[in-house]
Amino acid sequence: MKSWQKQTITLSIILALACLSGLAQDERKEAAITDTSVSTTPKVDASQSSPALQARHPRYRLEAGDTFDITFELSPEFNQSAIAVQPDGFVTLRGVGDLHVAGETVPELIEALRNAYGRILHDPIISVTLKEFDKPFFIADGQLGKPGKYDLRGEVTLTEAIAIAGGFTDASKHSQVLLFRRVNEEWTSAQIFNVKAMHAKGNLKEDPVLHPGDMLFVPKNKFSKIRSFIPNASVGTFVNPTAF
Repeated sequence: MKSWQKQTITLSIILALACLSGLAQDERKEAAITDTSVSTTPKVDASQSSPALQARHPRYRLEAGDTFDITFELSPEFNQSAIAVQPDGFVTLRGVGDLHVAGETVPELIEALRNAYGRILHDPIISVTLKEFDKPFFIADGQLGKPGKYDLRGEVTLTEAIAIAGGFTDASKHSQVLLFRRVNEEWTSAQIFNVKAMHAKGNLKEDPVLHPGDMLFVPKNKFSKIRSFIPNASVGTFVNPTAF
């Protein structure tokens, strides 16, 4: 075989290998992209529901005992004041009867009222004003001077909440303060904060702002590692002071 033929064959083999290598790299890239897209989707355990994070600024939802006023801009004869949400979640409205409103936000309530009154009024313009409702709060428990339930007024950080609740006691574990936050109806998130380190460094950048319904707990002794998410039914077990 002539040398130029050998060179041609060799070159052909090199080009073929290069093509195969390129195809393999493309396949690996596609696989990586596929794997990435899969990995960003949380895996769901068939035996239990996965926790879904709450919205950043969740709207208030009506509960039993709340009261509100409704005003009709074009039909004032249907205006009503101090409408109370009954224990079963229903309200009784003039002209349309009973309507279930518990669990709805104000925009959702307005839409429900428009649908209900739309049967007797043409394109009603309705506004709703909450009068009495469950005010935002946080709960402070454990080794604190004054544990209890406190109104949440404006932005309150974890360290500020500890101060509001009377501060640490001599038996407090400053380095392992727990913050429980409700994620949904089934799950509550749990985080540990080293407040001692925050104060020692004079750096409160990691001091979280509390959300309505948050619960902080200051243990007495060293607290073991906990899961990031726990069922709501188990929260009481974690915050039982007798366990520490």
